[in-house]
This record gives sequence, C-alpha cells and structure tokens, in this order.
Amino acid sequence: MKIGIVGLGLIGGSLGLDFRAAGHWVGGVSRQQATCDFAIAQGVADAAGSDFELLRDAEVVFVCTPLGVMQQTTQALIPFLKAETILTDVGSVKASVVESLEPLWPRFIGGHPMAGKEVAGIQAAQAHLFVDRPYVLTPSSNTPGDIKAVLIELIQTLGSKYYECSPAQHDRAVAWISHLPVMVSASLIAACQQEPETSSLALAQALASSGFRDTSRVGGGNSELGRMMAQYNRDELLRSIQFYRQSLGQIEMAIEQNRWDDLETFLSQTHQDRTNFVD
Repeated sequence: MKIGIVGLGLIGGSLGLDFRAAGHWVGGVSRQQATCDFAIAQGVADAAGSDFELLRDAEVVFVCTPLGVMQQTTQALIPFLKAETILTDVGSVKASVVESLEPLWPRFIGGHPMAGKEVAGIQAAQAHLFVDRPYVLTPSSNTPGDIKAVLIELIQTLGSKYYECSPAQHDRAVAWISHLPVMVSASLIAACQQEPETSSLALAQALASSGFRDTSRVGGGNSELGRMMAQYNRDELLRSIQFYRQSLGQIEMAIEQNRWDDLETFLSQTHQDRTNFVD
C-alpha cells in the first residue's frame, strides 16, 4: 500500500518507520528540507519533500500536523489527492477535527494513536512506539464503511489496541487521562518553583527522584501540544479541572482538620481505583 504522512514529527516519523517495516511505501511531507533528508536517511520514508505532489498516488494519508494548522494543511493537500484516497489524522482532540475536516473530504475518518514521549520532532521517532498502545478511531454517521476496515488493518500492523467511539466520547475521556494530567503536572512544577527560600528549593531540586520524575513528566513536555489540548478541548478540560479541584479540596480539608483516618480512607480508595486505569 502507498501511504502518505504529512508532518514528520514524533508520531508521523514513528508511523513511517513501522509502515515501511511492514512493507508499505511511505511518502513524507514536511516544510523543512532537513527533516525530509533525515526521514529518508533514517528509513522513515521512501521519499520525502515539501510538495504535496509527492502524495498524488497515496491510498491512505495521515495528517500528523499540530491541531492549529490541520485544517489549512488539509485544504492545501486535497487538490493532490485521488478521489478514492482515505484521509485520517492523529490529533489528540477529535470533535473539532472531525467537524472541520469531514466536510472537506468525504473519505475522512478521525484517529488518535495514544502513544508519545515528552520530546518532539522526527529525531525522537522510534519503531514499535504504538505496540500495545490504544489507537482510537472516531467514525461519524457520514463515514464510508470501507475506509474503517482499511484503517483497522493498518492499526493492527502497528500492534496497537483498537478502540472506536464518537468524537465527543473521545474528548471527554482523554480530558481525564491525558489533558488534565498535563495541566496538573505543569502546576506541580510551577508550585515547586514558588518556594521562596533558595536553599530549600535547591535541596528539593537535588533530592527529586522517581516520584517527582513520574508526576512531572507530562507537565515538562511539549508546550505547543499542551496549549492545543486546552484550546481545542476547552470545555471538557475545564470540566475535569473542576472535579480535580474538588478532590484536592477534600485532601486539603482533611489535613487542615487533622482527620487522618479520613485521609487514609481516601488514599486507600485511590490505591484501589488506580488499577481501573493502569495495570
């Protein structure tokens, strides 16, 4: 199969590595010639350049650009696509993407491979990034049935776990487990930096190890991606922040009032509940 990838960053680059390893032809498009050269040298793409003409024969095209430029990129891409070409995206928000891209191309389906790292760019791309990770498709009532089957087959090639839901369901779910954690993690880092005593702050920085590393990882990641999560999933993120504030308030009140049994009960419940989200 001939596969096009528009946007050769972490996700686009990693898709290219895996699809080429599976025997597919991959054409990559990026604005930066250095990125295109790197993609060819590292085996991310068979051909790469800045011209959408490169993808004229592509059967499936993955749009892997930031959310903020996805619509204008797709508008520029469409004149070069065959009528039967399948178009999909990898954005972390789905309702706004489907709403803007589906009217542009009838053979579009929203998608979200839920894998990544705190570093960005094609240099961070790696093979097998998507193995055992969720890959969500968000078909609508307008989605042609045949294109879903093609995407599912490609998702299985990646070794991902396939899920399907509506765009709105996706955005509410990822607000909890992806977008809220970024904001909470960033708030933790910012709060620590507010320690006024320089020596105490320096000691905290020196002593920080696995606990702080785990909880601060996503908050110290790609700032552009964090902004896009908030901007394009605003309502669902605000809703999750309100619930989080309530939970943090429960902890604060229990500590203020020396209700240690209540605090232990709360922590015991979260200890049990965590297994519902992660193994």
